Amino acid sequence: MPRRIECAGLKIDAALHSLLVDEIAPGTGIDPDAFWQGVAAIWGTLGPENQRLLQERDSLQAQVDQWHREQKGKSWDAGAYEAFLRDIGYLHPEPAPFEITTTQVDPEIALIAGPQLVVPVMNARYALNAANARWGSLYDALYGTDAIPEDGGALRGGDYNPARGDRVIAWARDFLDDHFPLAEGRHRNATVYTIDNGILRVGQPSGAYSILADTTQLVGYTGDSDMPSSVLLKHHGLHVEIQIDREHPVGATDTAGVKDICLESALTTIQDCEDSVAAVDAEDKVVVYRNWLGLMKGDLTDTLKKGAASLTRRLNPDRRFTTPDGGALTLPGRSLLFVRNVGHLMTNPAILDTEGNEIPEGFMDGLFTTFCALHDLRSAAE
Repeated sequence: MPRRIECAGLKIDAALHSLLVDEIAPGTGIDPDAFWQGVAAIWGTLGPENQRLLQERDSLQAQVDQWHREQKGKSWDAGAYEAFLRDIGYLHPEPAPFEITTTQVDPEIALIAGPQLVVPVMNARYALNAANARWGSLYDALYGTDAIPEDGGALRGGDYNPARGDRVIAWARDFLDDHFPLAEGRHRNATVYTIDNGILRVGQPSGAYSILADTTQLVGYTGDSDMPSSVLLKHHGLHVEIQIDREHPVGATDTAGVKDICLESALTTIQDCEDSVAAVDAEDKVVVYRNWLGLMKGDLTDTLKKGAASLTRRLNPDRRFTTPDGGALTLPGRSLLFVRNVGHLMTNPAILDTEGNEIPEGFMDGLFTTFCALHDLRSAAE
């Protein structure tokens, strides 16, 4: 039997109790005893209601099952089925139209469309990779997938294939021409990128310079304006960074010194405590909450072996640029993180109430993940 700590009438697994007292609570301004008292109060108030709702769900499901058994051998009647569901209270009348006003909604939710990842938060490496997927190499994505055909000698393989690399670069330049067209000429033929009085100028083989057809698409750069190390463009709220380094193996062979094109990619990530995770006891929940805490504090790491070498993964920092008018621009280096909690049906032996009943994981997850998130919310406020 696991060792338990009694607090506020609850019997808490010692490992989970230690995690909260020693790692989660410090820095939040919330006393651990006050937290446990809150857990007990919430469970005492909402536990019976949760049980009532689960019983109602069981009753509805039993009636639905019985109805289907009674329809065996009969022709399907959608109208009769809908009437039955309304009669038992499974379906309710549609409410009248209404409007709501929301505030403090992140642009990744309210304004910008982009990919969303789902990842098991119990796996630190996966959680880090997903959080860091806010930005990704277009060159790598094209080279390593079937987006680029392998015919004509452009095979993927262990060693770098220049023929495939050329196709990748050509595809990426066409991407720039499609979404960030020049007033004259093409990115495919670019010889140099430079910023002049806040305007992006792109050199062409003729020696002439062209500007963007829409000059407002330039939103930033790094390095010196006359020889930038990157150029930041924006289209439909999403950013594209042209990275320039003539000393880089790829940049050294590129006429404009472009070593890569980095895309703003996975805007949001669901760190999952539920479907992709098997957390069945306190030991598992400690891993889940500790990883989520590391994401919220920004200090989660994971070290893996690659041959004789060790590689430590950590969260990417924000990305900083100079704006065309000389100001400063900071963009998130990580996905906006969601957390998906377990539903209120499954229970977990990590916390027992005064009668020895297991607390539902949904209650635990909601309280623990929110407590962890205070580290991020309060650091952002500061």
